[in-house]
Amino acid sequence: MKKIQVVVAEDQAMVLGALAALLETEPDIAVCARAANGREALSAVGKHKPDVLVTDIEMPEMTGLTLAGEVKERYPQTRVMILTTFARPGYLRRALDAGAKGYLLKDRPSAELADAVRRIHQGLRVVDPDLALEAWDSGPDPLTERERQILWRAGEGKSSGEIADELHLSEGTVRNYLSEAISKLGASNRVEAARLARARGWL
Repeated sequence: MKKIQVVVAEDQAMVLGALAALLETEPDIAVCARAANGREALSAVGKHKPDVLVTDIEMPEMTGLTLAGEVKERYPQTRVMILTTFARPGYLRRALDAGAKGYLLKDRPSAELADAVRRIHQGLRVVDPDLALEAWDSGPDPLTERERQILWRAGEGKSSGEIADELHLSEGTVRNYLSEAISKLGASNRVEAARLARARGWL
């Protein structure tokens, strides 16, 4: 019997080891590589061409959401499952938009992980049921990609000038994007806007 080949990406070493060990106990699943950040994971997918990539969202080098989009574009034969602690409707929507086939929370029973890998391998979609309902009710993400890039940097404490230099924009353009994002979120300033967007999974 050919085993389902899986790459696991997780930046916390203990969690990475536990997830890999958990999947390895299944007779029909083999973990062909482990990755501690997004770039390592993308490289491992390119090298091993696994059936399924199981990845966290918040990782160094490249987030799981960016990784999902890259894998979909470069290695469409590999299906992506997000496994995270973040029960944020915005993250779920962005993960599915990026091409992920599954979104499971880490607090689900461990038996569900292997079952989810099997179902995703079969071409099915697996989404945490409670979160799916919440995402349906929460409304769409109002931010554009550029607004998200700028607001994320503002939330990290960067000035308009620093953001302008990083993104090769004028300072006035950055301020306009920030003003638009603040308005869309009903916030009073850039810090509050970033906090609200992060809480909803839009950053």
